[in-house]
Amino acid sequence: MRKTPVVAVIGVGAVGIEMLRVLKQRNFPAKEIRALARSARDIEVDGQKYPVKAISPEAFDGVDIALFAGTEGEKGAAVTYAKEAVKRGAVVIDNGADFRMEKDVPLVVPEVNGKDVKKHKGIIANPNCSTIQMVVALAPIHKKAGIRRIIVTTLQASSGAGKSAVEQLNEEVTAICAGRFCSVHAKVENRSMPQQLAYNVFPQIGGFAEDDYTSEEWKLVKETHKIMHDDRIKVSATTVRVPVRTGHSESVYIETAKPISPGAVKKLLAKSPGIILVDDTKSGLYPMPKDVEGRDETFVGRIRRDPFVKNGMWLWVVADNLRKGAATNAVQIAEELIK
Repeated sequence: MRKTPVVAVIGVGAVGIEMLRVLKQRNFPAKEIRALARSARDIEVDGQKYPVKAISPEAFDGVDIALFAGTEGEKGAAVTYAKEAVKRGAVVIDNGADFRMEKDVPLVVPEVNGKDVKKHKGIIANPNCSTIQMVVALAPIHKKAGIRRIIVTTLQASSGAGKSAVEQLNEEVTAICAGRFCSVHAKVENRSMPQQLAYNVFPQIGGFAEDDYTSEEWKLVKETHKIMHDDRIKVSATTVRVPVRTGHSESVYIETAKPISPGAVKKLLAKSPGIILVDDTKSGLYPMPKDVEGRDETFVGRIRRDPFVKNGMWLWVVADNLRKGAATNAVQIAEELIK
C-alpha cells in the first residue's frame, strides 16, 4: 500500500458525499480521489467540485483503496464491482452488509480491532452504524472487566435509512405543522419507511427475521461478536426509528464479569480513543444527537449502576451515524492500511 494511494469513492449519495468530506477534513494523503457512480456528472461538496465518472471495471485501474458507500444486494455496486476492484489491485472497504459476516473479511472498528486490517484478502467490511458506536463505548469496559451481557435499545435517525427517509420526515413535519391535518396522521407522497415518522416512533429497522427480531437487531448481535472476538457475550437488541435527522442514540445495559464502579468506567472511557464523555447530570449535561452532528467521536453519558443487579450498569451512547457510523470509520480503516 502506497503512502499516497489513489482512492475511489463509489456512490455519491449521503454516505458517499460524507466520505469525500471526511477525506478532505482529515487531510487523507491521497494522490488522487476518484468519484464513481452509475452515471457521470459533476458534484460539489463544501465548495470543491468533483467530476463523477460512470462506474465500470476499467474505472478501478490504478486504484489502491476503493471506498464503497453502501449500495447493498445483488444489484448493488459492491457485489457487482468489489471483486473486480480487488482483481485490479485495490483494497475494498465496503460500507454495506454484503461481506460483513464472511469468514475471510475483517469487520473493523479501528479503536477496537484495528489490527484486524492485516488479515484482509482484498476486502474489509465497515460495520453497521449502530454497532460501531456501541462497540467503541463498550470495548474498553470489556477489556477491563469482561462483559457477559448487553441489552440495547437503539433510537436511530432518519438519515440512517437514506436521503429519501429524511425527505419523508421533512414532508410529514411540514404537512402537520402547516395545519393540513387535524391530527398527527400525515399522508405524504414520499414514503420510503414502513411507517409515518413525524410525531411518531416505530420499532422496526430492516425486515423481521429469526425469532421475530429484525435484521438490524441481528446485526448488533453478530457484528459485536465478530468485532470483539467473543461470541460468548449475550446480546439482545431492539432497534427503533425516531424523528431525528442525523445521530443515533443507544440505551445500553451491560453486566460485567468483574465488579467495576461507574466512576471507574467514566475514568476509563474519558481516556479511551474516539470517545468523549459527557456526564454531568447535576448540570443537565449528557449526549444528544443535535449536538454530535458533524462530529467523528462517540459520545457517552448517563453512566450509572443497576441498584438491583450485581455488576449491572447503564450507558447512553450517541454518535453521528453518517460519520462515525459510516464515512469516518471507513476512512479510519483506510488510514490503518497506510500506517
